[in-house]
Amino acid sequence: MHRDYVKWFSPSLNRDMEMLVFGHSGTPLLAFPSSLGRFFEWEDFGMVKALSDQLESGQNRLYCVDSVDAESLYNRNVDPYVRIKRHQQYEQYIFNEALPFVHNNSGQRFVIAAGASFGAYHAANMMFKRPWDFGKLIALSGVFDVKSRFDGFYNDDVYFSNPTDYIPNMSDPGTLDAIRNNHIILSTAEHDPCKDANYHMSYLLNQKGIHHTLDVQPGVFGHDWPFWAELVKKHIG
Repeated sequence: MHRDYVKWFSPSLNRDMEMLVFGHSGTPLLAFPSSLGRFFEWEDFGMVKALSDQLESGQNRLYCVDSVDAESLYNRNVDPYVRIKRHQQYEQYIFNEALPFVHNNSGQRFVIAAGASFGAYHAANMMFKRPWDFGKLIALSGVFDVKSRFDGFYNDDVYFSNPTDYIPNMSDPGTLDAIRNNHIILSTAEHDPCKDANYHMSYLLNQKGIHHTLDVQPGVFGHDWPFWAELVKKHIG
């Protein structure tokens, strides 16, 4: 399988950012790591192996981005205002640097956003904000309300980074239509601690007339990498 390590200095974050790219052609999948995870997480925990058929056949190309969670939403050593500002810089890195790289490298505009647990938050938040840059969302055991990361601090920046807050108030027809044009999959399990978060997100999407798939696997805990490996393979097609 073709594997590339990519690194560049990010003006958005004022630091080097790393990425792994797997596969030689096909529909790009932009994968976000889970909470405090790194760009090599999908390789280490079997997600790349689960997608090996698609990657080797040229059906998909996988782009595993890094996170700055330790500097932003999980950094309780700094003021909440600093946390949300660093998170916004990460959003700019994705929108202004990582996504253009994926578009140019793959030659395609249709991008699948994917992630598990906190990675599903990143994937969903990015897609909801810039739906015209994506074509599909695979959110595995996702959490979509991140207000608890700010210890009671709340302002417009937090609001616009919290999908459970801004989606109910979305009214721009162009943005809503672009979201509706995405293929949205929320996948979780009956005993997953994030199950209720997925039901709530499904409710919010239904209220906006946004078609999606809510996939709840019965009888299992699910919030772990072997489970997510099976799900990403199931939903990639």
